[in-house]
Amino acid sequence: MQYRLRVEAPSGLDDLLERHLDLARFRGQSDITELELGRLIAAAPAQARALLETEGYFAAQVQARREPSAPGEPAQVVVQVQPGPRASIGRLTLEIQGDLQDLAEGGDAHAASLTQTLKERWPLKPGTPFTQAAWTAAKNAFLGGLRADGYPAASYAGTVAQVDATTHQVRIFVVADSGPLFRVGPIRVEGVERTTEDAVRNLAPFDTGDIFTEKMLLDYQERLQRSGLYAGVAVELEGDPQQAQAAPVIVRVRENKLQSATVSVGFSTNTGPRAGVEYTHRRVFGFEWIATGRIKLARDQRDIGLDLLSYPKEDGYRNLFSLAAEMLDAGGARTDTQSVRYGRSQDTERISRLYYLEFNRTRLETASGQTTDRALWANYEWTWRRVDSIVFPTRGVVVQAQGGGGVTDDAQGDRGPFARAVLHAHTYWPLPGQRIGLLRGQVGQVFTRDGLRVPDSLLFRAGGDDSVRGYGYRTLGPVRDGAVVGGPVIATGTAELMWPISSRLRDWYGAVFVDAGHAARRWADWKPVAVGYGAGVRWRSPIGPLRADIAYGDEVKRFRLHLSVGVTF
Repeated sequence: MQYRLRVEAPSGLDDLLERHLDLARFRGQSDITELELGRLIAAAPAQARALLETEGYFAAQVQARREPSAPGEPAQVVVQVQPGPRASIGRLTLEIQGDLQDLAEGGDAHAASLTQTLKERWPLKPGTPFTQAAWTAAKNAFLGGLRADGYPAASYAGTVAQVDATTHQVRIFVVADSGPLFRVGPIRVEGVERTTEDAVRNLAPFDTGDIFTEKMLLDYQERLQRSGLYAGVAVELEGDPQQAQAAPVIVRVRENKLQSATVSVGFSTNTGPRAGVEYTHRRVFGFEWIATGRIKLARDQRDIGLDLLSYPKEDGYRNLFSLAAEMLDAGGARTDTQSVRYGRSQDTERISRLYYLEFNRTRLETASGQTTDRALWANYEWTWRRVDSIVFPTRGVVVQAQGGGGVTDDAQGDRGPFARAVLHAHTYWPLPGQRIGLLRGQVGQVFTRDGLRVPDSLLFRAGGDDSVRGYGYRTLGPVRDGAVVGGPVIATGTAELMWPISSRLRDWYGAVFVDAGHAARRWADWKPVAVGYGAGVRWRSPIGPLRADIAYGDEVKRFRLHLSVGVTF
């Protein structure tokens, strides 16, 4: 026989019972007998009260009955619920035993701070509603906090939640045993065949003897994954309490293929349709270097280059060497740039560093002819990140500062020193209604004496997807012979607002924005006359946000489409 079920309970509790009661599970089945239906109805009140206790209702009144139904109609079963008052936390006792307590009582600042932090983060404070899910989550988070910050062998000595059904109060007792304080010991590497164990060890973000944290292992694993040497990485701590004073760190790697090639096709509103091929050798000529050769062809840009990147050295530094040749046709001017670069780089969780010595030769071609300028210079780039996500940031700040200088030899045979400085900044912050605000700014200047020129590729032009939208790529700058060329000064800024399109499309955002800025020969000539504003959509893809914008360039009085993928820091 079949039957219908009606649950009469406050909103939220009715859904809980309709999902989990046996009466709900078996309705609609035609092979239920009268005897089995009677058993289900008799068992329903006890089942309902047990389910309601998980939500903090310990004095619920539940009745289950069968109501008369017309001949030939399915039976009607009603479950009626009066949940009563919801229980709340009355008294809370949190204790931590073991090494953490001993160290805190002995005046150790780290132990005292950790103890205080764990207790402050306990979510079930007196007066808050009690639910079984919240109780379980609080216990897991409390123990997880201990294990993540120096005490991976922590366990519970006892946990109790005592319910007083008459006062609707819950008394919570939690006693955790921290176990010993763990410090990191030697690194054991597994899976190395073609690369070296030193390359693995040199990327460790900790020293032997440091207090263990779960975060250091995650940072270590991320560094190894970004190194380009490994297809898979797993990092874990040997959790034997007997080795707590020097716990081994076990690193298992699966190396990338010795050689790989990638073919790519795409489209950019900056430079048009493009295609490319890239070849990588991860131990070139038997040396501890990664060699990457590339050819990229686009409508307005050509790029060919060879990059050599060493295996990680001490402190994670890597040597680099590159040869590059690039052609760019933008703003009515064509630039052909050849460069040779040698330097070092370091990439950590918050800070990236890059410094190099470079020879640059750039030929600038306009309607009136062409000029070739050369420069030998040194540059330092420093990037600081504090964002909640590198792929799709919604909160935080990114700052990048560049500074360098050298000697330029221009087309007129003049030679002399120059300096170059650039500052980029991005800030993201959450707003009500799941909105996200973004402010972005850039300011830069090349310093030289009057009349001395530097290669155009070291000067500045604005416009494009990541600059002032509504204008073509690198089409905002000083004009010479009807063509836009690089200027010694630049300042641009962006204000943008994003919001979720709908609750169903959680990874899609709408956006409105205003961009402004320009490049110029000197600050006296600079005016933020180039303003672009518009709207677009964002898709939070696995490789970064896909952006599609329609922008109106106020100076050129026309709309322009901008498409891009990824975050540029």
